[in-house]
Amino acid sequence: MAAIKPSISVEYAGNATILSFTDEKILEEKDIKALQESIMSVIEQAERVNLILDFGNVRFLSSAVLGLLIRISKRIYERDGQLRLCNINPKIYEIFKITRLTKTFDIYNDVEEASEGLSQPN
Repeated sequence: MAAIKPSISVEYAGNATILSFTDEKILEEKDIKALQESIMSVIEQAERVNLILDFGNVRFLSSAVLGLLIRISKRIYERDGQLRLCNINPKIYEIFKITRLTKTFDIYNDVEEASEGLSQPN
């Protein structure tokens, strides 16, 4: 059995931790669980985190990813951090609009725009 690899890259820039999804498709439950473990691990490393999720490579995702984003958001806000999403494919953005998640998440065009105005994490 192949090991499940986290499908993200992590970068620290200024006041933000930037997680970029490296896979074009995020569909399988095992992959989503691995993502959750990886992302929650990054969140738990700091008392407070400003997290930017970069969807630039993602073309397809399952509805389970939306649930994961809500769990991530809840955990970050419990720790007084900030979550921002960026580079969302127009077709995926439509799903965010239909599910009204555009009102739940702060969505930006790119990483630079998402980074602006982030407060200093602890």
